Amino acid sequence: MDRRTLLKAALALGLGGTAARLLAADNPAVSVDSLAALSGKLTVYLGHGEGGLYTDIVGAIRERNPALDLALRRAPSSALANTLVAEAGAGGPRADLFWSVDAASLAVVNGAGMGRRVPDDIRGQIRPEFRYDRWAALSGRIRSLPYNTARLSPSDLPDRIMDLPDSDLRVGWAPSYAAFQAFIAAMRLLEGEARTRRWLEAMKSKAQSYAGELGVVLATARGEVDVGLANHYYTLRLKSGDPDASVALGFTRDDAGCLVNAAGTALLSDRALPADFTRYLLTREVQTFLAEQAYEIPLVTGVAPPAGLPSMDTIQPPELDLARLSELKPALALLRDTGVL
Repeated sequence: MDRRTLLKAALALGLGGTAARLLAADNPAVSVDSLAALSGKLTVYLGHGEGGLYTDIVGAIRERNPALDLALRRAPSSALANTLVAEAGAGGPRADLFWSVDAASLAVVNGAGMGRRVPDDIRGQIRPEFRYDRWAALSGRIRSLPYNTARLSPSDLPDRIMDLPDSDLRVGWAPSYAAFQAFIAAMRLLEGEARTRRWLEAMKSKAQSYAGELGVVLATARGEVDVGLANHYYTLRLKSGDPDASVALGFTRDDAGCLVNAAGTALLSDRALPADFTRYLLTREVQTFLAEQAYEIPLVTGVAPPAGLPSMDTIQPPELDLARLSELKPALALLRDTGVL
């Protein structure tokens, strides 16, 4: 049974694939069976969506809700955020819902005053540390240092991302990727513009660029580079298909190198349908699918984290309000000024 069929069955039956492994919680995730059917016209701008996994979710929701007339526009999250800002300046956004793979793009849209307040019942389903007034966090992702296990051990990795240029490690990165750009935005906020500029200038001569972060992880496993800069799930996905791949997850501590970012939705109209669609994305079935197939971190209580992810108690992310990632333009300017982009 392929992943799309699996999800369709889960949504049709109201059963999650890991129901027996749900974590204990006071308010566990709700089943899709508890939700009303969706109907009417809905336009969703979707920031690509992890190799088609998000469109699998959209397809399953469509099949469960035949009265839903859903129009989907797909593009990189950052590009769609810019489109929405431009549309707002020209009379109003043409989408009812923006579903982005990273908080930076959502913060840009909300910074332009487009996001509506998230209903209390939706906010109440999300883990407290990821509750925001103007967007609903759906799934988490951690910045990581995937490393080649044939060349390195965890002790060979720097504890701080700012120390990486001083190492003799060959590094892979994907500067054109939205998650990397959000990482640089976080670094600028945490470390300051001058230190971030120096870091980029020092890294430029020793880093190999790739089109995306899956490419970074594959290159690390092949030994083209010693270590990469990528979201955690690319390593977990590779290891799930190839357990013997020479790559493992590493993390820095308390800095942008282990930032916990989030995918989520911004409600762009006051109609009930965008909020109702978001409620489907927070169900046990969809959250379990995201954890098991996308290896993303579920942000509702009662759904098990992805296999292979170290306990969150062992990871020390920085304290940073993800809403501040709206300051993306200065980070992009730094990337261009240093010649990284």
